Amino acid sequence: MRASAATWQRLLPFLSLAALFIFLSIASPNFLTPTNLSSVVRQTATINIMALGMTLVIVSGGIDLSVGAILAFAGTIGTMAIANGLPIPIGILVGLLCGLGWGFLNGLFITALKIPPFIVTLGTLGIVRGVTLIISGGLPVVGLPREFESVADGSLAGIPSVLFVLAVCAVLTHVVLHSTKLGRYTYAIGSNKEAAVYAGISVGKYTVAVYAICGMLAGLAGMIEASRLLTGQPTAGQGYELQVIAAVVIGGGSLTGGEGSVIGTLIGAFIMGLLSNGSDLLGVNPYLQQALIGAIIILAVAVDEARKRRFRQ
Repeated sequence: MRASAATWQRLLPFLSLAALFIFLSIASPNFLTPTNLSSVVRQTATINIMALGMTLVIVSGGIDLSVGAILAFAGTIGTMAIANGLPIPIGILVGLLCGLGWGFLNGLFITALKIPPFIVTLGTLGIVRGVTLIISGGLPVVGLPREFESVADGSLAGIPSVLFVLAVCAVLTHVVLHSTKLGRYTYAIGSNKEAAVYAGISVGKYTVAVYAICGMLAGLAGMIEASRLLTGQPTAGQGYELQVIAAVVIGGGSLTGGEGSVIGTLIGAFIMGLLSNGSDLLGVNPYLQQALIGAIIILAVAVDEARKRRFRQ
């Protein structure tokens, strides 16, 4: 009985995505067009990539509320580098390093100061956003070369190039989670932090590594977002942290730690993307979409908690 319930729990995100896809295909004649499907992939790539990093954090039993602000900072600084004459690949590298740096600081504050991740990342959300606005003067970075636009809007054999970037990030994250010491220890820390300490795991070191990776992926997402807009927006990414956390939770990640997968996260992120795209196609009030995301998070967590209570009985 428990095995069948666990199987149902794992299949639920897949079934939800399939049901949503079928519903939108019937409800809107514009949904299945190549242009619209390509648009969905490009628009959700940012959330998908950020959600991969958030998966590591949530599996470890933490949370990162600063990813949207890190995205804006990385996109702003990276595009400033490009606008000042640096080659596009170097500018992208600058954005990645910016994200890596902020993620490292998040992990360092959490482990060194013994402050809960929620509080630390809530604080750094404000710090990073404020620093970004100070550096940029609140103005977008413009004057970028048109070639930079191809990072987000380019295609290879008719397939959006960002899909290949997402695939590489997903494969690497999956390998990290399931085939490396970092991944095994991340699950161990999220399942039982005290037991991990007694087992001799350097919890602080691996926690910092997890947040650094999350920040680096947010930095990459920031450069993709800047490429899509062809500007570095210091106000970009507002509210993205909610969508990213929702993607992980919908995909089967547990906010109490110890559970989560790359496949589940990708499905959760695409569910969020289809909901947004479908709402636009069907003329749903955009403000209602925000309420819907919040409701989905509560529902997903409620289902997860109900499953855990049933297993404990």
